[in-house]
Amino acid sequence: MGKQLRRYIKRDWQLLLLCALPVAYFIIFHYVPMYGVQIAFKDFRAVDGIWGSEWCGLEHFKRFFSSSQFWPLIKNTLGLSFMQILIGFPIPIILAIMLNQVKNARYRKFVQSVAYCPHFISIVVLTGMLYIFLSPRNGVVNQIIQLFGGEPIFFLGDPKYFKGTFVLSGIWQNAGWSAIIYIAALAGVSQDLYEAAQVDGANKWQRIWHIDLPGIMPTVVMMLILEVGKVMNLGFQKAYLMQNAQNLASSEIISTYIYKVGMIDAQYSYSAAINLFNNIINIILLVSFNKLAKKITSNSLW
Repeated sequence: MGKQLRRYIKRDWQLLLLCALPVAYFIIFHYVPMYGVQIAFKDFRAVDGIWGSEWCGLEHFKRFFSSSQFWPLIKNTLGLSFMQILIGFPIPIILAIMLNQVKNARYRKFVQSVAYCPHFISIVVLTGMLYIFLSPRNGVVNQIIQLFGGEPIFFLGDPKYFKGTFVLSGIWQNAGWSAIIYIAALAGVSQDLYEAAQVDGANKWQRIWHIDLPGIMPTVVMMLILEVGKVMNLGFQKAYLMQNAQNLASSEIISTYIYKVGMIDAQYSYSAAINLFNNIINIILLVSFNKLAKKITSNSLW
């Protein structure tokens, strides 16, 4: 075994060296800090350190479950997440299929480039754009609404409009970029299938339904599993930047609440307990949906 291992190392040392940096990154910045999760079960005090702080069991979890913030946070987080999946997840698939049907290569590349360019706009800039475009005084959206006789709407100040604004702006920013993986999957579909379908008299919609969708279904299932696995982890930065006192009823999600109680209020053990609960729910959803997808479609992550 030792000789065989040395032979493999000698033969593939370049690949091992290439993998060393990312492996070291995950070990140092993702796995080593996991020892700190124990503060979720302790009454952490900075002067005593992690090991010196007293154990308190599940007190922080009980406090969170019994707090008045628990159900509003769960409702807002799950509401935004499932709205993103229901509305935002199919859009890149539809976009990829539409681009795949375009015969003019130059026009297809142009549309694809325009579609994924917003992905490179930072969240801070995107939020600033939303405040400018949706301003009730001089925002272009409200000017159009008033042009048709409507009243101006403060989209970022009304809780009932927050979720739609959050999700639709995310679709605009990320749909083109997310479509790339489906375009790549469609490129792997055999052209013989399209030719055979045309010979059989299949129209465009029939080719999409019987060739394109089955061809990318394994990719769709895997991406959907990954999306479900991060249901509780909405983008903190965007939600926090779009948040204000007027839309707090809809914009306060678990990640923003963790930041406030942990970093601002310095309740480190309490915020660690909430974050641990959050991650456990994600793991349960990921494993359960992966098992369900494997049973229904025979496609899964593992």
